Amino acid sequence: MATKLSQPMKWVVLAAITGVSVFGILTIGPTHEVAAQDRSPIVDVRTTDPEMNAAIARARGTLPTFWASYEAPKPSEEGHSLKVRFHTRKGGEHIWIAEVKKLQNGGYSGFFANQPRDLPGKRAGDKVEFAEADISDWMFMRNGKIVGGETIKPTLKSLPKADADALRARMEQP
Repeated sequence: MATKLSQPMKWVVLAAITGVSVFGILTIGPTHEVAAQDRSPIVDVRTTDPEMNAAIARARGTLPTFWASYEAPKPSEEGHSLKVRFHTRKGGEHIWIAEVKKLQNGGYSGFFANQPRDLPGKRAGDKVEFAEADISDWMFMRNGKIVGGETIKPTLKSLPKADADALRARMEQP
């Protein structure tokens, strides 16, 4: 049985495979117009999936690596994005957030980097606020390679081998 990739993963996989920076969206000007990639695959993962839950735990455990780079990025580091869980009528949806900002109230804001599937009235490019407790993954680009992205790794087995290998080649350890 083939696994469908979630909308967030559709965008990430398509961007990585086509050689476009996974978070090229972060270079958009002040209009905050974010376009989802409709041809990218969707990965549906059960909330009880042990491999995905372990990936989320690893990502959350390494958030200090993300924040250190976010606060003082090296010249080779860009495209800092977070994956955030949003509560939906079906339980939850994890969506990549671009242009992350820390808010004075202790929360965060950013823009949907993907088209939400289960959040009626919300679209790619919409501004959103969230709490640290809702962060399920993080990533940034370093020298054109993906750093972080723990939740991408469990989905690689659902991709054609050549696509998965191409994506693995674009990832590096933090």
